[in-house]
Amino acid sequence: MSKDQKGTAYSSPTPRLLGLPPLVSEDTRLLILGSFPSVASLAQQQYYAHPQNQFWRILQDILPSSPRGISAASYEERSAWLLAHGLGIWDVYASCERAGSLDTAIRQPQVTDFSQLKLRCPQLRLIAHNGGESFRHAKYTATLGLPVLKLPSTSPANASWSFERKLVAWREAVAAAGLL
Repeated sequence: MSKDQKGTAYSSPTPRLLGLPPLVSEDTRLLILGSFPSVASLAQQQYYAHPQNQFWRILQDILPSSPRGISAASYEERSAWLLAHGLGIWDVYASCERAGSLDTAIRQPQVTDFSQLKLRCPQLRLIAHNGGESFRHAKYTATLGLPVLKLPSTSPANASWSFERKLVAWREAVAAAGLL
């Protein structure tokens, strides 16, 4: 028997999943932290690979000189574009057990070790958590001495926020990092 995040016992028929490596550079000024990659993202080994996730569309609408259609570009092109704008992506969980893609299905999570983050990203100014599950672990990122924000999730499961409302919140975070 295993226990979930709240200590509730359950049987664990699901295998342990490993997250994706960080997509960051020495020039990263804003780090966006999700909870854990979706099934689609893990299968494709790409952050925010689910076609209904609004992550790439939101950033395309915010960043200056963003080529229209970046969400349709190759992952390599999107990654280079993101890094060129001073953004980075990672997740708060390095590994977990989960059936499906919902955060509520995450079991036995192992929190990512952020201790070397400032060495990897010396220009880092702001950490933004993409959604509530990620933000539950803001205590770990707050120890880095940087501002930490909670952003509305770009997941298709977050239907309570309109695209326009999400766009406003995300634009404020990008501006706060000095990227506009």
